[in-house]
Amino acid sequence: MSKRKQDEGDVLKGLAAGVVAGLAASWAMNQFQALWGKLAEGEERPHGAQSLQQGSPQHGVGRELQERGSDEGDDNAAVRAANAVSELVFDHRLTKDEKETGGAVAHYAMGAASGAIYGVVAEILPAATVGAGLPFGAAVWLVADEGVVPALGLSKFAADRGAVRRAL
Repeated sequence: MSKRKQDEGDVLKGLAAGVVAGLAASWAMNQFQALWGKLAEGEERPHGAQSLQQGSPQHGVGRELQERGSDEGDDNAAVRAANAVSELVFDHRLTKDEKETGGAVAHYAMGAASGAIYGVVAEILPAATVGAGLPFGAAVWLVADEGVVPALGLSKFAADRGAVRRAL
C-alpha cells in the first residue's frame, strides 16, 4: 500500500472515530445537562433539548423567528437552530414535537461534526491530541456556545444570562 493510501485510510479512520466520539460526547453532555437542570431548577427537558440557555435573543435569527411568531422563550439554541433552518430555508413552521426532534438532531449534528473535525485533525497533526482532546473540546465550547451561537442570535450572550446558566 502506498504512503498516500495509508494516510487517506488514517484520515478516514480518524473521521469515523471522531463522529462516534462526538455522538457519545453529545449524549454525555445531554445527560449531564438533564441532571443539572433537574437538580438546579427542578425542570426536566426532552432529550436533545437540555440546554439551560433559554430566552429569546433580541438580534439575529432569534429576532427573525420572533417576528415570524415562531420563537418561544423556552426554546434553547439547538431548537432555535432547527427552527431557523426549517423556517428560513424550507419555509416550514415546526410543531412542538418537530421542535423537540429538530433540537436533538441539531445537538447531535454539532457533536458529530465537532468530533469529525477533531478526528481528522488528530490524524494529520498528532500534537492536537494533547490533553486527550480536552483543550479541543473547551475551544469548541468557547467558540460555539459563547461566540458563534449568541452572535447568530440562537441564544443570548453570556452577559445576558445568569451565572448558573453561563456555566452550562
